[in-house]
Amino acid sequence: MKVKIQAVNFNVDRKLVDFINERLEKLEQFYDKIVGVDVNLRVENTSDKENKSVDILVKVPGDDCIVKKTAKSFEEAADLAADAVERLLVKKKEKEKAY
Repeated sequence: MKVKIQAVNFNVDRKLVDFINERLEKLEQFYDKIVGVDVNLRVENTSDKENKSVDILVKVPGDDCIVKKTAKSFEEAADLAADAVERLLVKKKEKEKAY
């Protein structure tokens, strides 16, 4: 599984990249046919404290899973997005078993 991380308008910290990679490696436990993962990190232009946005696109055969989460920190947003992707992959796997 290949993970591609892209930051919009800022340089991403090595610690954040390692955290995201480590968190997304666990996705293969839920669905073993993942081709790749694209992660986009963005700081939204709002006065709100929760302005760190993480988009995760999981490429799987058939259709892709896309999740967008916003939180106070990139770590929190990435964690929330990864949890949501896990739920989507579990649902997808259960649907495949039903057929």
